[in-house]
Amino acid sequence: MKIKRSLLFICMLVAAAGAAAQSPHPLDGRIWDTRSSSFISVERAHEQAAASRHLLLGERHDSEIHHRLQRDVLQALAQKGRRPTVVMEQFDREHQPALAAAQAAGIADAEGLADAGKLDRKAWRWPMYKDLIGFAAARGWPLAAGNLSRADAREIATGRRQPALPEIGAAAVAALEEDIVSGHCGHRPPPDRLASIVLAQRARDAVMADALEASAAPTVLIAGAGHVRRDRAVPRYLKDGRGVLAIAYVETVEGKNAPGAYDGAGFDLLWFTPATRRDDPCSRPLTGTVASHPPIAKEKP
Repeated sequence: MKIKRSLLFICMLVAAAGAAAQSPHPLDGRIWDTRSSSFISVERAHEQAAASRHLLLGERHDSEIHHRLQRDVLQALAQKGRRPTVVMEQFDREHQPALAAAQAAGIADAEGLADAGKLDRKAWRWPMYKDLIGFAAARGWPLAAGNLSRADAREIATGRRQPALPEIGAAAVAALEEDIVSGHCGHRPPPDRLASIVLAQRARDAVMADALEASAAPTVLIAGAGHVRRDRAVPRYLKDGRGVLAIAYVETVEGKNAPGAYDGAGFDLLWFTPATRRDDPCSRPLTGTVASHPPIAKEKP
């Protein structure tokens, strides 16, 4: 009898532990407006998105949850009669003519457009972006390549090319350096190398800003969250910063139960989501450079 009671008690503990592990984070699904320091509804977030000139949707690249929420935003825009140009980090700018020609020729399926725009399916974990591309194409929304070419990024990151970029201030550059170091598991390259890598990152932001401003229609940018920051990324390179809404999809972390525990600087809205299970990239030797597409770096919560 004692053995049976002990087994029953152990089973109860295991069940309780399992239930606790599956409990949702208190911030999951909530949206924090950093400007008003208040939570807002999904409907209000969609209203703000529809009213923007440049809507910047910052993601974790491997999060299916983030891609689903981005598609929901596109759906909301469609329901409100918006017809934006969807600018994507996943397409390199050098392939923009071919991508535009494919759409002009009536190609509207995601696979065909991914082929035309030379989307690197392996690097971007295809079919991660298939639904987003297909949704826009099915409605005749223009798709635009937003990223600096891999070759150009490598030239800059290795110091063989010096792009002419607007000044963004020493504080913003220092923050980008810390982003690079933190994203590469604390490894700090030599100062000249680090400066070149930062230049490559800045060049990518500037090219994305150019792609946004090239559209006469409202735009939506699909990019990593680091690229949509107002304080040191794409918005800093827009000639007219009015009408920008920067949304970061933020994975929640156990023990961080208040919005203030997360980095909200540079974002208008923090849209909290459950975290995606992934291996720790710092458990493997680092390869490549920060200029690779997409970044191999470990992202901060």
